[in-house]
Amino acid sequence: MRHRVLKSVNRVTVGAVQLYTRSSGTGLPVVLLHAFPLSSAMWLAQREGLRKVCRVITPDLRGFGGSRLGDDEPSLDLMADDVARLLDDEGVDRAVVGGLSMGGYVTLAFCRRHPDRLLGAVLADTKAVPDPAPARANRERIAQAVLSEGSDVLVSEVLPALIGPTTKERRAMVFGRVKGLVQSAPPGAVAWAQRAMAARPDSSDTLAALKVPLLVVVGEEDELTPPAEAKAMAEAAPGGRLEVIPKAGHLSAVEQPEAFNAAVSEFLHAELGVARS
Repeated sequence: MRHRVLKSVNRVTVGAVQLYTRSSGTGLPVVLLHAFPLSSAMWLAQREGLRKVCRVITPDLRGFGGSRLGDDEPSLDLMADDVARLLDDEGVDRAVVGGLSMGGYVTLAFCRRHPDRLLGAVLADTKAVPDPAPARANRERIAQAVLSEGSDVLVSEVLPALIGPTTKERRAMVFGRVKGLVQSAPPGAVAWAQRAMAARPDSSDTLAALKVPLLVVVGEEDELTPPAEAKAMAEAAPGGRLEVIPKAGHLSAVEQPEAFNAAVSEFLHAELGVARS
């Protein structure tokens, strides 16, 4: 395994697409993949809080933040392959790969397509089962609305479910920050990602086949991917462990970053021998 210190901000050409990534820290590489429709900006508290125990690598998935979308058809597998090529470029043989919500879907695709690149996996506020037909239809409706009308539909329909009631009531600045990230999402990337997520397969077998430690994290107040689903994922994997974050909704890493970081740090210590900070 090779580790090297990377620049805090980097642009990497992956195939025909340029990806933007933010990194911090040294040591064991931990890749964190962001939620829809945000960017790697959501991982600020993780880059700050986990850099003493590992090297945190947070790319903007294609189309979001500073990364280009390209001309490929929508595919979570393609996003997972982007991550593998990013590791190649950074000289990383194997890493802990994790993601929240959409980032979790990409992580599951990475587990399926690049199992030899994994040291461990983190699945936060996500699910392994595919969308039922009504959910797929709703994703297409939102994709079309964003392309024709802009981000208003994201603010009215997507944003409210991302944040738990405790954050809405007590942490207005966090809610405002998430709203800003949602509003800045490029319409083309939003539509592309919605269609990629709608087409994702059932990943239950991927969980059962995991040969590395798995941490499943979920916000106690997450209504989109509730704790019961997280518990089922943790139980489906041979080495799965579950951490429920109190007073957090779907964006547990943003809403309760200290608790989220503590869960990841303890996982790295217990499963991979990383020293505590």
